[in-house]
Parts: sequence; C-alpha cells; structure tokens
Amino acid sequence: MPLRLDVRRKLLARSDRVKCVDLHPTETWMLVSLYNGNVHIWNYESQQLVKSFEVCELPVRCARFIARKNWIVTGSDDMYVRIFNYNTLERVHQFEAHSDYLRSIAVHPTQPFILTSSDDMLIKLWDWDNKWTLKQSFEGHTHYVMQVVINPKDNNTFATASLDKTIKVWQFGSNTANFTLEGHDKGVNCVDYYHGGDKPYIISGADDRLVKIWDYQNKTCVATLDGHAQNVSAVCFHPELPIIISGSEDSTVRIWHASTYRLETTLNYGLERVWCIQALRGQNTIAIGYDEGSVAVKLGREEPAASMDGSGKIIWAKHSELQQANLKTLDSNIADQIQDGERLTLSVKDMGSCEIYPQTLSHSPNGRFVVACGDGEYIVYTAMALRNKAYGSGLEFVWSADPSEYAVRDSMSSIKIFKNFKEVRSIKPDIVVEGIDGGPLIAARSQSSLCFYDWNSGALIRRIEIAAKHVYWSDSGEMVAVAGEDSFYILKYNANVVNDVDPADVPVDGFEDAFDVIGEQQETVKTAIWIGDCFIFTTALNRLNYYVGGEIVTIAHLERPCYLLGYMPKESRLYLCDKDHNVISYRLLLSVLEYQTAVMRRDFSTADKVLSSIPRDQRTRVAHFLEKQGFKKQALAVSQDPEHRFDLALSLGELKTAYDLAKVSDSEEKWKQLSQAATLKSELMLAGECLGRARDYGGLLLLASSAGSVSLMRTLATDSYGANQLNIAFASYLMLGEVDRCLDILIESDRLPEAAFFARTYCPSQVSFRFCSS
Repeated sequence: MPLRLDVRRKLLARSDRVKCVDLHPTETWMLVSLYNGNVHIWNYESQQLVKSFEVCELPVRCARFIARKNWIVTGSDDMYVRIFNYNTLERVHQFEAHSDYLRSIAVHPTQPFILTSSDDMLIKLWDWDNKWTLKQSFEGHTHYVMQVVINPKDNNTFATASLDKTIKVWQFGSNTANFTLEGHDKGVNCVDYYHGGDKPYIISGADDRLVKIWDYQNKTCVATLDGHAQNVSAVCFHPELPIIISGSEDSTVRIWHASTYRLETTLNYGLERVWCIQALRGQNTIAIGYDEGSVAVKLGREEPAASMDGSGKIIWAKHSELQQANLKTLDSNIADQIQDGERLTLSVKDMGSCEIYPQTLSHSPNGRFVVACGDGEYIVYTAMALRNKAYGSGLEFVWSADPSEYAVRDSMSSIKIFKNFKEVRSIKPDIVVEGIDGGPLIAARSQSSLCFYDWNSGALIRRIEIAAKHVYWSDSGEMVAVAGEDSFYILKYNANVVNDVDPADVPVDGFEDAFDVIGEQQETVKTAIWIGDCFIFTTALNRLNYYVGGEIVTIAHLERPCYLLGYMPKESRLYLCDKDHNVISYRLLLSVLEYQTAVMRRDFSTADKVLSSIPRDQRTRVAHFLEKQGFKKQALAVSQDPEHRFDLALSLGELKTAYDLAKVSDSEEKWKQLSQAATLKSELMLAGECLGRARDYGGLLLLASSAGSVSLMRTLATDSYGANQLNIAFASYLMLGEVDRCLDILIESDRLPEAAFFARTYCPSQVSFRFCSS
C-alpha cells in the first residue's frame, strides 16, 4: 500500500543554475550555491532572500552550513575553499584546497573537520581549529570524485562517489579505502548513507540512469531502482521518513519507498535538470537544486505519531520502532517540582518494531488497545505487550466512544464499521470522503461538507456545509468541536433527537435539531482535547489555549510547535510533545475547569462546592472568568486581587467595599475613581473625602461650591493653602467671604498690583494700612 505522503511546496526561487543546496539545522534557511559564483540564503517559510554572498567569478559547486560556528563554507572552480560568517557576511578565511574543480564538501558532525573532494581525484581532510591545516589526503579514485558523505552512524568512516564507476568507503587515519563497491556501468555522481540503525545501506546514483542500494557490510547490491530517463545526479535516504529521494537530468525528483523500493510519487517543477537534493534529520523539509532555480518542499506532517492513555502511558513511533514512556515512573519529588514548559526526563522502553511505518497512533477509549495506521494499512495491538490483535487495509482508523467499536476508511467512498474486531456494516457516503473522525458519531469530512453517521445503523444524522479539518468530541458526548482552516465551532449534540433512528426515516440532510451551535472562534486549531466542557487546543501561533463559556484563555505561549497528548487529573497537568518526542507539561487545575463548567451550566450549588478546593492563587483567574460571564457579584466574592476587587466594587456600586480597598492602597487614582462613583450616587460627603485624599483641590472646589457646604469649603481653603495651591485657596476664601485672607494670599504670592485692585474693590479700609508707606 502507498505511503500517501503530503507534498507541499514551501519555496520556489528562480535563479541561475544551482549546483548545491543545504538546510540549516535550526533556522528555516536554505543555502543555495550558483553556477554564476554567488551563494544565497533563503528563508523558505517567509520566501525571502535573507543573505547573499559574491564568492568568486567562477561556479560555486558546493556549499555547506557549519551552524555551530555561524559559518558557511564554499568550494568553487578557482580551487579555493572560502569560509564566511553568515551573520556578519565577513569572509573568515580562504585557501587553495585542490589542483582542480571542487565537487563536494562534507562537514564532520562533531569534530572541527571538513572533507573536500575534487576533479583532481583526491579527497582531503581539513582542520579549522588548526588554521585549516591539511590533516590527511585520500587517494585511490581514478576519475573525478563527485561527492563525499560521512557515515551518520560511524563518524570515523565516509563514502565517496566517482566517475570511475565506483563507490569507495574510507576510514580516517587510513590512506587506502576500506573497500570498493562496483556495479554501475557509468560514472557515479552521488552517494548517501541510510540513517537508521537497522540497515547498513548506502545508496548511489549514476550516469547509467540507475539508483542502487548497497549493503556495505556484505558489499552487495540489494536493489536497483530503474525509472529515470537521464543521468541520476542526486540521491538521498531521508533521515526521518521511510523514503528514498532521487533527482535526475530528466527534470524529475522521484520518491521511492525505502523498504519496498516502490515508486511513491514523482515531482516535476519545470525547472529543467536536477543537480542536488538535501534533507536533514529532525526536519521534513527537503531542498532541491535545478538548472533554473531551487525549491523547498515539505513532505508528510510534522505532528509525531504518539498517543497517551488515561493512566499516563505514552507510546510513540520512532521511524518503524515503537517506544513507550510512563509518566507514573516520574519520581514524586521531581514531579512536585516540575516547572511549566520544562522538558520531562522519562525512561523510554523499546516495545518492538511495527510492520508498517506508523503515521498515526491512537489508544482505544479504555486504553487496552493501540492502533498504528500508515502505508495504507492498520494494525491493532494490545497496549501492554504490543501483541497483534487485528490488522487490515485502510487509509484511516478511528475509535468509537465504545472501545469495542472502530471504523476504517478504506477508500474515498467507503467506511467500514467493526465491532469486537469483526466487520458489521459499511457506509457509502455520497461525498468524497477525505477524512474521518471517531466519537459518539462517525464524522466523514469532504472538501465542502461534514457528515455525521450513526454507529449502530449507519444512518446519516446530520450534514453540515463546512470545510472541516478535524472533529473533537468531549468525553460526555454532549459537546463537539469542529475545526476548520482558520476557525472552529462548538456544537451541542442532542442525542435524544436521534435515538433508535430508522435509516428510512432520515431526511436528506439529516436531523436539523441534532446539533445546536454554541459558538464560533477565529483560531486555527492544530491539536485539541476536551476536559469536561472545556476545549483545550494548540494554535498555529504556538499558543496553548482553552475555550469555555465563549471565552478563550491562554495557558502558555509555546517555544516551538507542540502537540497535545492528554491530561492527568490527579496531577492537574496537561502533557504535550514536540516532533522529537520531548514531553513537556503545564499545570491546569481540574477544580478550576470543573468550576467553570458548573458556572456554564448555571449549576451554582456545584460551583460553590468546588470553589473550596481551588487554591487561593487561582481564584482571581476564576473571578475574571465569572466577570466575563456577567456574574460580577460572585467574582467580587471570589477574587483575591485588590485591584480587580476594586474595579468590580465600583462597577457594582458597592462604594463601602471600594472605600475600604482604596484606603488600603491609598492610590490617588483610586480615590478619584471612587469620588466620581460617589458623586454619581449623590454620596457627596464620601465624594468630598475621596477628592481630599486624592488632593484633587479643583474637583473639591467644584463639589463644595455646588453643594453649598461651608465646612467643606473651609477645609478645602485650609488644605489647599497648606499644599501651596494658592489659586484654589484664594477662590475658597473668596466664596467664604474672608476677603482679608484673600488679600493676604495675593500679597504673600507677590502679586501686589492684583492685591491693590482687590483691596480697593473689596476692602478699602485695608488700602491705607497695607499699601501706604509711613
């Protein structure tokens, strides 16, 4: 059965002839060396040219990243090796390496070495820690040495491909080749090692248009791949996926199954001859170089094949090997000190090899079985001992809410239902089924619609016109999330509407009342689970969120793409893993989720019982939720944050509570807010006190004059004078009729002309006494 790998083009960059490509191990960068002497670095995610280097006037036939030094190293037809810092664009060093064109460079993964091969028939080893001194030359080929690659499983050995029709395997420290592989009728252009530990294989491509796979322990050819119409210029064992990639001068890239050697797919981007291919461990992206440009392609999906049962046992697939980790084995002292987002150190147990290459793994609802699906087949194993329980052909496999039932999509138009491992019925949807999801109902997805079917009768329950990507059911079976391209919907399933349905009585589009729409959110869901009525999900922007009551709460911002495994209620922790099977966790209190769920159901008696189990440091978060749901009074009682409580008290008009909180913080801003609220409720004495505490003398003047309060005005006059707010003090005394004090203020502030006019108008008796000299 076929692998059914998704192939998505990430970048197509037109340029002069590309002679070499490489991928950066951590950045989304593709290195491209050109026949015109330039080297470019492209970001294949943003499709932007990031860096450009003018190396020389002649072709640059090879270039590699040395990421641990922030370098690129190039080899060109002027026989020079050049090293550049890709951050500063500075040329670090250059030296003449060979007496003819350089064809290939390999960077040692751990030592400060590079290997170069050339048309001078030599391979040379250079040490950059010793000023790029030549450590060793390897001689034995009788024609151009087209490529050199280091063995990823034994870094002391390497292989070379030559136009003398041979592949040679060498060892550092020895001047002669360990052995030679012969079998091609014409010159060999390319070579690569198999990265897995189960096969001692080398692959080669040659001008005889063939790709050959060799066992380098037995020194025999184990397979020959025939299909290209011109010279094979590039070959690659993908380090992550079970595929072989070959490129040819016939303009095609062919992808072959690494175990069956069957041709899976052929790519042709219309850029003429293929010259180079590069893949990298830990990535599903491959880079391809052509006559007229370069392409970055993503194969398969980044999401790892992994599943966790309810007891904390995690099973994942590493290539075709199944491994298990158990969260219960974490030391209790360590478990109590786990930080959110911290990588967990788990002991991993090898479970054995899977007969297929698993693209998905999934536990049954009770955790007794685990199914591996991939290569167009599925195998059901016992979860404990990994014993084969059932198998068959199928593109997808999903479990029912009943652990004894499952469904298999065996084509674009047929879904088979099994009970107790025996087929009981099949469904023939009237749509092109591109995917299925399990749960209380079977969900069949097409490009434009989503159909729900009953497990027992196979009847159509509801057809919804939506382009769904995934369907997630809550454990209760009452709630369902339908994830689309850039949004998701929350629906409520009314099971009583469709109980014991007769297929003959079903309307064309199913039962309209089967689902009620609860809400819609503009978020792209990558992976998701339900905990009660709370929908937990990761987004395309690497956020970990949960949705409850129409609101989205962000739990954490993830450093890298991670995928939800499950939730452990006893530990109150949510578990995720990345594509390299590193497991991380985040604290998410079940009591908080239960409280929020009870509130959403308006079951406040249950909510009050749960509240006592919520730690105090989490109650403010609960209060914010209550506030958003409109339950501000309950939020005020629950919140532990004085700022939040003050805001709630003001909005509820509970001025005494707000007054007590303002006294504690003694913030001018809070006193001003409280004075405004008190004024609106005609609590003028309280408003006056608040304005006084806020030192808002202008506001206090307005309030005292409007209220006609002599005592308040006198207090204001005294306080403002003491605070050197002389204009306010002057106005206050003037309204009190104390013109002598007004005159004193004008004289004290050295405003004598105004004082003279004021005295002449309001207190003439003071003129001669205050302004006439003796």
